[in-house]
Amino acid sequence: MSDEILINVTPPETRVAIVENGVLQEVLIERMRKRGLVGNIYKGRICRVLPGMQAVFVDIGLERAAFLHVSDLSVPDRERAVDDEIEKVFHEGQEIVVQVVKDPLGTKGARLTTDISIPSVYQVYMPNAKTCGVSQRIECENERARLRSCVETFQKEHGTGAFIARTAAEGIEEPGLRADMLFLLKLWNSIAQRGRTAKFKTLLHEDLPLGIRVLRDLHRSNAEKIRIDSRESYGRMIRFAKEFVPEMAPLIEHYSGERPLFDLYGVEDEIQKALERRVILKSGGYLIFDQTEAMTTVDVNTGAFVGGRNLEETIFKTNLEAAQAIARQLRLRNLGGIIIIDFIDMKDEDHKEQVLQALEKSLEKDHAKNTISEVSSLGLVEMTRKRTRESLEHILCEPCPACAGRGVLKTAETTCLEIFREIIREVRQYNVQELLVLGSNEVVERLLDEEADMLSELESFLGVKIKFRAETQYTQEQYDVVLL
Repeated sequence: MSDEILINVTPPETRVAIVENGVLQEVLIERMRKRGLVGNIYKGRICRVLPGMQAVFVDIGLERAAFLHVSDLSVPDRERAVDDEIEKVFHEGQEIVVQVVKDPLGTKGARLTTDISIPSVYQVYMPNAKTCGVSQRIECENERARLRSCVETFQKEHGTGAFIARTAAEGIEEPGLRADMLFLLKLWNSIAQRGRTAKFKTLLHEDLPLGIRVLRDLHRSNAEKIRIDSRESYGRMIRFAKEFVPEMAPLIEHYSGERPLFDLYGVEDEIQKALERRVILKSGGYLIFDQTEAMTTVDVNTGAFVGGRNLEETIFKTNLEAAQAIARQLRLRNLGGIIIIDFIDMKDEDHKEQVLQALEKSLEKDHAKNTISEVSSLGLVEMTRKRTRESLEHILCEPCPACAGRGVLKTAETTCLEIFREIIREVRQYNVQELLVLGSNEVVERLLDEEADMLSELESFLGVKIKFRAETQYTQEQYDVVLL
């Protein structure tokens, strides 16, 4: 089956589904009211310098100040930051041009860099860098040498910045490459010119919309068809493709069927499954994903899979299947940062090595950079995956108002006992004869049924009368004790 890119466009949002061999592998979502910031270039002002952290906070006009670490400085700035002392480079109130490399995540502000990079179809231009390069994914040494010679020659002619030849540049003739580099150079000059006169908190350059970015960034992928269900967006993509990536124009199709495009490929169902903790494996085993602010943990279980010959073989087969499923889920859920995988314990060292190799191979198509460690003494695999945007869960969901994201609620019994303690506090603090307890239906029913004897003893002991009223809007943990 062919690999396809599906693009669903509505006024509020654009969604892109990458389907490989008939299976959904990745979902990209961009909402008009909350577009991603990665790639945007701003003129900001430093609002705080933190020498102890070797970082500064920069006001670029967002809700929270953005974060710039010394490790994210451009070559000229790093040369000035002797021994990584960032206070030698920046001071409070200083205006600087920065680029967003990571969207705000949770309570953290955006991550910034002064090492600006502007991508096009074939090149990435870095105005503050000195050394040109070629994508590591281009393996042919002759082609690497040809591309390096081309970009270095152009750099010497224009005497500014550096270019990195992207994977898409492989096989492209020199006139096409030079035209691409000239476009990037003109674009940067216009950004730099605006940056010299603009006030701080000004957006100097915004990255392309999601649909166009797909053509730019996934150029020369294995996609054999790009389907889009918006005629207007289809027209824009065709015009962009004909101008910059003409070989992709024939792949773009307008889908006009009555059945929604994502329903046709089962994408909606897969998105719903990606929001669940449990992932069922074909063998009967299952995975449990738990995402926290610090890290993501993945637990592998055999479940209903009992295997055939022996326990070790059953565990090995389950872990092999789990490795492939985990790689897919990391892309689909866009999980980043530190990831801890608890494979089922294996005694055979050869089995451990094969499971790690299966995980690495399954992650080869992942566009996000990742690193995988060996199996630890506790049987855990630690890995990291570069995170530049929020996960699928963070985009589509919000913390439960009842449990505040904990995933658990206090039992009705626990809440009843808390109410008893609160009643005792109120009576001892205030001279009252009557109290009204407000709580959820479950809590009030328990107080009047299973806790009725305890309640009667409490009224006699304290000498007060206690009334109850169920509030439908209250969660099982919420209650109020009102003095009458």
